[in-house]
Amino acid sequence: MNSVDTDAGNADALAYQEAILQGVSRTFALTIPQLPPALRTVVGNAYLLCRIADTIEDSDSLTIAEKRAYYDRFVAVVEGRAPAAEFGQDLAPRLQGSTLEAERDLVWNAARVLRVTHSFREDDQTALRRCIRIMSDGMEAFQEGQFTGGLRDEAHLDAYCYHVAGVVGEMLTQLFCAHSGEIAARKDELERRAVSFGQGLQMTNILKDIWDDKQRRVCWLPQVTFDRAGFDLGHLEEGPGDPAFQAALGQLIGVARRHLEVALDYTLLIPKSERGIRNFCLWAIGMAVLTLRKINRQRGFTSGAEVKISRRSVHATVYLTTLLGWSNPLLRLAFRAAAAGLPRRPPLVSENP
Repeated sequence: MNSVDTDAGNADALAYQEAILQGVSRTFALTIPQLPPALRTVVGNAYLLCRIADTIEDSDSLTIAEKRAYYDRFVAVVEGRAPAAEFGQDLAPRLQGSTLEAERDLVWNAARVLRVTHSFREDDQTALRRCIRIMSDGMEAFQEGQFTGGLRDEAHLDAYCYHVAGVVGEMLTQLFCAHSGEIAARKDELERRAVSFGQGLQMTNILKDIWDDKQRRVCWLPQVTFDRAGFDLGHLEEGPGDPAFQAALGQLIGVARRHLEVALDYTLLIPKSERGIRNFCLWAIGMAVLTLRKINRQRGFTSGAEVKISRRSVHATVYLTTLLGWSNPLLRLAFRAAAAGLPRRPPLVSENP
């Protein structure tokens, strides 16, 4: 292949990456473009790789054994040990049922996504490979038994959130530090908070998607938390109107809030000169806090659509965090105002002084 063909292929792959991102995530299609250009491409690609792993996890047309096999193949593809085109063209037709058309299209075009992945610097590829390997291993483990009756306890929930989101916080930290020497100087402090950045966002999604997950016969809520409140997750369908269920839900809202507070600490460690990276983080945190507020006010909700934030709220989040982005004290004040009324939990066991 000559250089003209190579350049054309790379341009096609990048164009596909930008187009499909709009189809698979409204949130990240909004936040990723705020990043500096080089980071924008890497983080956008990383998100698409994670979304392929998610698509395997969420499929209701694959058996557990098939998912395990596809996870292994996907890791090999990301690491350059197997052909991406064969993987995508084999998996895509198998994704029926609940899989979105945009997700199926993404899997079918895995070779284009991986072409971008394999064009990155070695240190960026190392960060992406580590993330996908840990995520795929974790998703494979958490498929065992399907967890229709919930996870064991909050420690089990933490383990799940780490494998599907906390590791993404670690990957972003590696990418941010590689981008900026000033950020790298704060690497230790960022790494202590990176997992909470991912877990706060993931827990918000878990709480929002309780009923959508139930339709897929999956429950990521911790049994012990609900048992102590007097509610049996084996009767989850009775939850919306049950005060005990709503009390346990409040406890988890408090845990998610605390993770988001740590996520804000993480973000404010990033230099103010890196406004794009700060906006990327702040917008995600702001939308998560507003979602938690809706869940908290409507603990008897029965559909994720009931607690989905409006476009107006998204625009308000973008406007306010951009306006206040120059001031860490004002951003903290805005967070406290947005989180007012949410349950509180004590500092997390994982937090370091």
